[in-house]
Amino acid sequence: MEKSKVKNCFREGAIAATFIGDSIAKHQSKTNIGAHEIFLGQVRADEIDGKTVAAIDYSAYEEMANEKFHEIREAAFEKFDLTCMHIYHSLGRVNTGEICLFVFASSKHRVEARNAVAYLVDTIKTDVPIFGKEVCEDETHTWKVNK
Repeated sequence: MEKSKVKNCFREGAIAATFIGDSIAKHQSKTNIGAHEIFLGQVRADEIDGKTVAAIDYSAYEEMANEKFHEIREAAFEKFDLTCMHIYHSLGRVNTGEICLFVFASSKHRVEARNAVAYLVDTIKTDVPIFGKEVCEDETHTWKVNK
């Protein structure tokens, strides 16, 4: 398989439901796919010191983060029998209830797609230099710790 190019995995702001739906619809013509697995990360209204989180403001070392996304993507294609895979992460402000991470893997069989998405999400959370500042309703903020 030919090495793929580094792609920009970032989207400004929340990832819209229409974008996710369009991504899924584009795969209907790929008849060698038997399963899709999707992970959607959503911003929660956590409580911090008695204050409710209203949004997360995401930033990243974009070039380094895209390189890391690329490495993770290549490793997933090596580990799992995938037909295709897509990763998108938000930059900037994402309000509670909105989607900030979209991971989409397709394969001939569900187990491969499911295992690949679990691997991808776990690895993204630990290895990609993305930073989230939790912004509370009163506009105070704290740096988010990934869990």
